Amino acid sequence: MEEKVLDFFFELGMLKRVKHEGWRLLGIKDPESVGEHSLRAAQIGFILAKLEKYENPYEVATMVVFHDIGECRVGDIHKVANRYIKVEEERAVREQTEGLGEVGKEIFSLWEQHEKRTTKAGIIARDADLLEMAITAKEHVEIGYKFAEDWIRNVSNAVQTESAKKLLSSLERTHANQWWQGLKKLEKN
Repeated sequence: MEEKVLDFFFELGMLKRVKHEGWRLLGIKDPESVGEHSLRAAQIGFILAKLEKYENPYEVATMVVFHDIGECRVGDIHKVANRYIKVEEERAVREQTEGLGEVGKEIFSLWEQHEKRTTKAGIIARDADLLEMAITAKEHVEIGYKFAEDWIRNVSNAVQTESAKKLLSSLERTHANQWWQGLKKLEKN
């Protein structure tokens, strides 16, 4: 069992190397990794669950941590390529987790709830995933990738929770760099 768990840990390392391919459509040469996306999405998931008054924000954050594990095997397929390719991500995740016993069944269940939005936690987790993409898109828009606005519009049409809708509405009026304005320490001569 320990070898299977360690193999899974090594496989999860692929998420640090698999890039979010959709951003390449905009001309971004080195987009963030799926692992980088998953980290901020999980952090957003925890907070979004709190905003939605969901009783177990840890479940949502954990769900988001595991939501892209299938991409270790199938890669990240952007929406244009997805028109032409049939990807069996569910099969990949099932095969990834089947040798892990009960914990594997739990991880698969978390993944499935996110993918299919079959539970309140799954809906919040998916919204966190989408919200992270919209925030990344906003960062890209502000450095000159105007077509990233399409991602924000698409996410706005897809989110389901009231909190995600409010945050997306505020995103339009927010600048990605305003958080650090006024925090720089001025040195005295």
